[in-house]
Amino acid sequence: MLHPPHSSLQVAAVPPQRVPVRDRDQDAPWHTEAVCRRDEAGLFFAPSKEPTASRLSREEAAKRVCARCPVMVECREHALLQPEPYGVWGGLTAAERRVVLARRRRRDVELQKAARTTGPIAAAG
Repeated sequence: MLHPPHSSLQVAAVPPQRVPVRDRDQDAPWHTEAVCRRDEAGLFFAPSKEPTASRLSREEAAKRVCARCPVMVECREHALLQPEPYGVWGGLTAAERRVVLARRRRRDVELQKAARTTGPIAAAG
């Protein structure tokens, strides 16, 4: 089972040596390069009953970690495809990921509609 890169199991582990992305083994999982593996997992996941101001501050700190991560895009896509319901992944909160997913669904519907309406015309042309 794939654990999130910032799970408590992996935070306790010795962090891997950082390898430049261009030299990284392409067969290695993306999360082996995640910067969050070296940070406290609590930064990425909310404690219960966290006050709003604390949550916003914690999320911004987590996003700063994500911003310097070489696998931020891979992490974000993982969280969107799963979909991960909690935490900051790839620089996005759960609420921000829900917005991205809703936009993708709307875009896909629009593309399907456009393909149905222009498909026969384009083929005849």
